[in-house]
Amino acid sequence: MRLIAFQDENGAARLGARVNDHTLLDLTAAGLPDSLDELLRQGDGGFRAARAAIERGQHARPLAGLTYLPPVLEPAKAFAIGLNYVDHATESHFEKPKHPVIFHRYPSSWVAHGQPLVRPHVSDQFDYEAELVAVIGKGGRYIRQEDALDHVAGYTLFNDGSLRDHQFRSNQWMMGKNFDRSGGFGPEFVSADELPPGAHGLRLQCRLNGQVVQDANTRDMIFDVATLVAACSEAMALVPGDLIITGTPAGVGLARKPPLWMKPGDVCEVEVEGVGVLRNPIVDER
Repeated sequence: MRLIAFQDENGAARLGARVNDHTLLDLTAAGLPDSLDELLRQGDGGFRAARAAIERGQHARPLAGLTYLPPVLEPAKAFAIGLNYVDHATESHFEKPKHPVIFHRYPSSWVAHGQPLVRPHVSDQFDYEAELVAVIGKGGRYIRQEDALDHVAGYTLFNDGSLRDHQFRSNQWMMGKNFDRSGGFGPEFVSADELPPGAHGLRLQCRLNGQVVQDANTRDMIFDVATLVAACSEAMALVPGDLIITGTPAGVGLARKPPLWMKPGDVCEVEVEGVGVLRNPIVDER
């Protein structure tokens, strides 16, 4: 399944299923919840109901002109993983981590597919980071690594937009990673059964104004999705809708000479094979 959160003409949240490049089925109109959040909380029964509604093929609408919302509207937790590709750790002058480097992003820090990323007026060091996101479908604590993929409902995309000067003002990265509307999230949720286990072996790219600036493969992660799920669940119970933003490869603007920063008028795209393309323009804060 490929599920999209969107706004209808009255501004209400809806949940849809993309069935081809042109058509979306309005699952909310078919009696299902108005968010992926609620569908995930319904467990296997919710997914069975969604698949049945897709098979009926009712309530179709054009995909063109859709106003996207973030795939998960109100996640309880969003874990972001730093330095999870060896080449990125090297270019950032860090040693290969022995344990996952985990920080948080907050929903106020991201926007949906097609919405502008905002460069704040207090910094011009606005960097891109293309990342795959694992969405938790089944909660739990102390999840064993061998069971971890059973807890992943599916995957989506993230641009972990970072204000580098603020990120490195201290040893804690949180401020530079959480400026309002600085990250992109979406465009759609792809159920795990549509992809290889753990989304392993998928090409990942970031393009800035059409130029490829990051090009890697998810097989190059230091800590794979199963390891990350197990690690995050050691500290706190995971719940449906939690996000694990799995890290970015080499090629970030900070490491280039001269540095390459996103600026107003730019368009940044994140693509992962089989998952889709997340596209956001860049604007200055007003």
